[in-house]
Amino acid sequence: MENGAAKPVIVAIDGPSGTGKSSTSKAVAAQLGLSYLDTGAQYRAITWWMVTNGIDIADPSAIAAAAAKPEILSGIDPTGPTITVDGVDVSGPIREQDVTSKVSAVSAVPEVRARITELQRAIAASAVTGIVVEGRDIGTTVLPDADLKIFLTASPEARAARRSGELKGADLHTTREALIKRDAADSSRKTSPLAKADDAVEVDTTDLTLQQVIECVVTLVEEKRAGK
Repeated sequence: MENGAAKPVIVAIDGPSGTGKSSTSKAVAAQLGLSYLDTGAQYRAITWWMVTNGIDIADPSAIAAAAAKPEILSGIDPTGPTITVDGVDVSGPIREQDVTSKVSAVSAVPEVRARITELQRAIAASAVTGIVVEGRDIGTTVLPDADLKIFLTASPEARAARRSGELKGADLHTTREALIKRDAADSSRKTSPLAKADDAVEVDTTDLTLQQVIECVVTLVEEKRAGK
């Protein structure tokens, strides 16, 4: 293994929706020449496949039985991440409300988490220069040995405002309620809940601009690289 900055650095960025996780992760990866993986998109992709193929989302055993079927491929270029399912580009459809409303239920099924976690570990292991992996259980479950773990937080109000902006015309109150409900579902599930790793650096983004969050995370990564 070469010494110094040449050693690949694995960065885990966790946190709930609306904390600036995706924008931060992509920008940091692009700035530092790292690969990027949006793990949430993978859970959305498998949910999209289940919905499209008529799997009963209310039946965990039906979801479990189908978990190994779809072929999910993630592109890891931070400037243009892609995701396909069985060769179909699903980057648009996976962001639609129909998938968003069902992703927590599908993600809670242990067989789904085992399948996607295996996929995520393989991608991280093969990232030559290193990778920024964002999600909800990266530092705790997927990559517990990550070089750097960051947990982004923000107040429900700030997060709802950001999500409403993203969701064009979404009602602020409804968005806030949906976020709190999703947090509760993701934090209380038995398999790999949303949680902050003991050795993660917490960054509260409530009063920070996106640029400030990016700068903060870049500094943390550079310090970690320099300390190797």
